[in-house]
Amino acid sequence: MSAHPLPGRDASYWMATAPGPERPPLTEDIEVDVAVVGGGIAGLSTAWELSLTGRSVAVLEAGRLAAGVTGFTTAKISALHSLVYDPLRRSHGAETARHYAASQQDAVDHLARTVAGLDIDCDFERAPAYTYAAGPASAGAIEAEARAAAEAGLPVHHVTETGLPYPVAGAVRLDDQAQFHPRKYLLALADGLEARGGRIFERSRVTRLREGQPCQVTTEDGRKVTAGAVVVATHHPVFDRALHFARLSPRRELVVAAPLDRDRAPQGMYITEDEGKRSVRTAPLDEERRLLIVTGESFTPGTGDPVAAFRRLDAWTHDRFPAAGPTAWRWAAQDLDPADTVPLVGPFHPGARHTYVATGFGGWGMTGGALAGRLLTALITGSDVPPWAELYDPRRLKSLLREGKALLGTQVEVAQHLAGDRLHVPRVDSVADIAPGTGAVVRVDGRRRAVHRAEDGTVRAVSARCTHLGCLVSFNQAETTWECPCHGSRFGTDGAVLQGPATRPLERFDVPGEPPAEDGGHTG
Repeated sequence: MSAHPLPGRDASYWMATAPGPERPPLTEDIEVDVAVVGGGIAGLSTAWELSLTGRSVAVLEAGRLAAGVTGFTTAKISALHSLVYDPLRRSHGAETARHYAASQQDAVDHLARTVAGLDIDCDFERAPAYTYAAGPASAGAIEAEARAAAEAGLPVHHVTETGLPYPVAGAVRLDDQAQFHPRKYLLALADGLEARGGRIFERSRVTRLREGQPCQVTTEDGRKVTAGAVVVATHHPVFDRALHFARLSPRRELVVAAPLDRDRAPQGMYITEDEGKRSVRTAPLDEERRLLIVTGESFTPGTGDPVAAFRRLDAWTHDRFPAAGPTAWRWAAQDLDPADTVPLVGPFHPGARHTYVATGFGGWGMTGGALAGRLLTALITGSDVPPWAELYDPRRLKSLLREGKALLGTQVEVAQHLAGDRLHVPRVDSVADIAPGTGAVVRVDGRRRAVHRAEDGTVRAVSARCTHLGCLVSFNQAETTWECPCHGSRFGTDGAVLQGPATRPLERFDVPGEPPAEDGGHTG
C-alpha cells in the first residue's frame, strides 16, 4: 500500500517563514580563539556570548544554521519544565532544585534582554506557562510540583482554571515567561555575531577533534580549524570519547499547527504529561488569526507508527480546539533526555581542559541553549562562573550514581536492538514487495539493505546498519527517513546524515532489476 496522505504541509512553520541567507562552507584552514561545532541555539548563543568578551569565534554547522533541532522546536522560553522540580527535590535535594530554578529563570530573562538589546523582530511575547493535569489521576503530582517549584524560588500558583477551552484537574502557573520565533531570533543573532567579527560556516560537517593546546577540529573534506578551546553543541555529541550517548535517550515528538481566530486562541503556554503528552501554544499568524501549535505523541526514533501518531495528534487537536481550521503545518522535533533529568553543560569529559559540551536539554532547549551560552563563556574565560555551574557539569559523580538504574535500562534497550533487530524477520520478503512511497529493511543478495521506493517506482538502497554503532535502522514513513532506535541518528533515503550522533552516511547500493533513483538531494 502506498503512503497515506497526512494533513497539512510537511514542513516546519519556523523554517518556512524564515529561510535566511546561505553562508559559505569552510574552504581553508583557519585559527580562532574558540571553535563552536553546531549552529543551533546552544552553539550560536555560546558564540555570541564569547564574542562579547572579545574572543574570536568560528561556528561550524553541518547543514544550515538553526535548521536542526532548533528549527523544529515549539519555542517556549520557560523555567517551568513540566514535572521537574518535585523529582529534582526528591532525588537531588532542595538546593539542587533551587539552582535549577534560578539558572533557568536567568536564561529566560537573559534571552529577553538579548532580544531587546539587539531589537530583534522575532514575535517575542511574554506569556504565562502552565503545567496541568488532564484528569484527577495526576492532580496530586501537579500539587506536589507546585509546592516544589515554590520552594525552589519560583513565584508559581496552583490553579484550577486556565485559558484552555476544556477543563483541567489542576495546574501550576508561572507568569511572565515567553515565546518567540526561534529562527528569526537566531538568524538575527548570527548577523550580530558576524558584525562583531565572528565567522560562520554552513555545510561544514566536523568529523574529527584533536584535544590539546591548541585544539583542532577537522571537517569531512579535510579543512582544519585550530582553536584554543572547542565547544561541541551538536545536539547529540558527535564524538563518542566521553560516552555521552550512553547517558542520553532520544525522543521524537510530532507537531501539528492550525489557524485559529485570535479571540478563540488560548492565552499562555501549556503542557501535560497526560494523554500521550501534549504541549499547546499559539503564535502570531496575521491580524485576525494565530497559529495553534500542538506537540505530542512521543516515541523513540525508529520505533512505532509515526503516521498513526500524526493522525492521533491531529484528531486530539481538533477535538479539543473545534474552532481551529484544518491543519496547515506538521513536523517533528527530536529531544535528548538525560538520565538524571539535568542537561550536560560544561567540560567535555573528566580529562578535558579545553573542550566543552552542551547537550541533553530534555525538550527545553530554548532556555537550555541560552543558559549554555552564558555558562560555557564563563568557564572558558574563567570569570563570573555562576554558583549553579556544578549542577550541569557533565562530570558530576553524585548524579552518575543516581543515574545507574536509568542508564542500565537504556543500555539494555540498546543491546536488544543491536542483537535482536538483526534476527528479526523483515516485514516484507523482497524489494518487489515494497510499495511506492514506503521503505523496508530487506535482504538483497544475502545482505540487509534499507530500501525506499519513491512514488515514481524508482528505488534507493543503502546499508541498513547505522554508521554510529551498527544498530539496524527503521523507516519513518511520515517523514520519509531512516532512523536508528539506539541513539537517534537519522538519515535521508539516499543515506545522507540528517541527525547525529552518526557523522558518516549510509553506504549506497544498486538493486539488481530495479530502476535506480536519480542521484542528488535527499528526502526527509
